[in-house]
Amino acid sequence: MIARSEPHFVIEGHAYRDGDFVPTRIEIDRKTGCIATLGTPQGKGDLLLGEDQLILPGCIDFHVHAREDASGEHEYKENFQSAGEAAVHGGVTAIVDMPNNPSPPVDEESYARKRELAARSPVEVLLYAGIGQGTRPLSFPVPYKAYMGPSVGQLFFDDDESLRDALAHYRGQWVSFHAESPEILRQCKSRPTHHERRPPEAEIEAVRLALSLARDFSIHPHICHLSTAGGFEEIVRMRERGFPVTCEVTPHHLMFDLEGLPSLKRASFFQCNPPIRSRSDRLTLLDAFRRGEIDFLATDHAPHSLDENERGVSGIPHLDTFAPFLFWLREQGVEWTEICAAAAERPGRAFGRFTSTLHGRIDAGFAASFTVLDRRRPITIRRQSLRTRARWSPFEGMTFSGSVAYTVVRGKVFKAPSE
Repeated sequence: MIARSEPHFVIEGHAYRDGDFVPTRIEIDRKTGCIATLGTPQGKGDLLLGEDQLILPGCIDFHVHAREDASGEHEYKENFQSAGEAAVHGGVTAIVDMPNNPSPPVDEESYARKRELAARSPVEVLLYAGIGQGTRPLSFPVPYKAYMGPSVGQLFFDDDESLRDALAHYRGQWVSFHAESPEILRQCKSRPTHHERRPPEAEIEAVRLALSLARDFSIHPHICHLSTAGGFEEIVRMRERGFPVTCEVTPHHLMFDLEGLPSLKRASFFQCNPPIRSRSDRLTLLDAFRRGEIDFLATDHAPHSLDENERGVSGIPHLDTFAPFLFWLREQGVEWTEICAAAAERPGRAFGRFTSTLHGRIDAGFAASFTVLDRRRPITIRRQSLRTRARWSPFEGMTFSGSVAYTVVRGKVFKAPSE
């Protein structure tokens, strides 16, 4: 970490502002960790960046499983310290943690206990609260998560009616949905492969139900890890009716498909819920991403040990590779405007609904959190360089055309290591 001078820490370089990378002098108030002023570079400062280094608003991963809770049961997979270190390594400045723990945050006491654990992270952490049987909204604003079908722990719903009864108490709240129909999953549980046991219809039907319930109860719905063209079509229909819906897509659902899995060295690295889908599904989502119709890039960082992965436990770790993946998106024709919107600006606005600090833009008064990329320094993903406790990645052996140079979290500058 680079030391800071008084009273401001100064960074100069090409910063993403108003749709372009502009030479900018950024003065950071070291007391608040926010941007004090922006100006014209003077050729002097605490951190001077070259022309090939790009300053993005700090990337926010809105879907992370840091695993740590009061039970300590899953800390061997990940904890807030290691998840935060993986985030810094991957250019991520803030994460939003999921509630499906053995000891879930479902009331103010359990939420406060988990927030104390989250304070150990070197990046900012916002916690989801869980919705389950008999839960109620907290007295302060937080995002909520509803699991439509089996998940880790016991925080899920087995049928539509119990979900409806629970959501009736969450009017006006932000609720994210893991959208897989439990009834369809039960019908398909004897099928021979993982993706057949969790077919596209399970997501499509669950998205349809989630949006219908959200409309009934004036909930803001957010669809997690969207994986199917059919699910996206349901979202489009609801938006056309004037009902606001946000959604996210993962790197693995944008990059990999069923047709390509047989050519990969280790297919077990790609088992996840929802599963990898068809090439047609993947390309539909990628096209929607290019058009700005996917709100967030969110990883669903779900670390498990290599042994668990080999035994068929679903989940893919991604935090270490968040920012390098942005270069793959550029190669697929996604403009920096949309990359910054999906990785920082839109999740930053959502993050700000529940915190007192502005995120997602390089502007005075916003958090001085930045993802600094080096577009001339490729990186090959190697197991030994990963910071996640899982110690594996679906991208192992792959080379991205650019890498992280620095991660800046509220004015604290972390230099990327030499890989």
